[in-house]
Amino acid sequence: MSGLYARAGKRAFDLTAAALLLVLLAPLLVGLALAGRIALGPGVLFRQRRLGLHARPFTLLKFRSMRAGPGPDAARLTRYGAFLRRSSLDELPSLINVLRGEMSLVGPRPLLVADGPALLRLCPTRFAVRPGLTGPVQVGGRNALAWADRLALDAHYARAVSFRRDLALLLATPAALLRAEGIAAPGHAAGAPLASEVPP
Repeated sequence: MSGLYARAGKRAFDLTAAALLLVLLAPLLVGLALAGRIALGPGVLFRQRRLGLHARPFTLLKFRSMRAGPGPDAARLTRYGAFLRRSSLDELPSLINVLRGEMSLVGPRPLLVADGPALLRLCPTRFAVRPGLTGPVQVGGRNALAWADRLALDAHYARAVSFRRDLALLLATPAALLRAEGIAAPGHAAGAPLASEVPP
């Protein structure tokens, strides 16, 4: 079952669930876009190149949470942006990435293109599956985890994809979001960069 699910069932599940969620959450998405426009100015979406399946780059979509301009991320993060990140509502536009086939509902988090060489050296297995909106790292501690632990969780997930495990991670995600733990590493608006723990 796990092999068949990984080859075809997972993508079918992603398409169906992402399309349904986008329809059901459309009023919330519009409301968040309007609130972001008021709080942060023009440009409600944040776009960034990330690494996807087979380490191919794609453009990740999220709601903006920081003011434009110079300065460290932590200084540009607004109260509204902190709420978005704490609730993970900033991630909702990534459902479009799921529809496009660039992401899955469950999988390793999509990481920065700049970290590609180090990730391919340390954890190439994580690129055997699409990155996810949620996954073992999001449920297991997020940015509070050391990079070595995050990569170990990613590798274990990629080697044992199954519907049962995906369903368990999806069901565990709301509780992890409510705990709001590990959203940011100390001194950072989000996680500490990979280079802070792992040589490039």
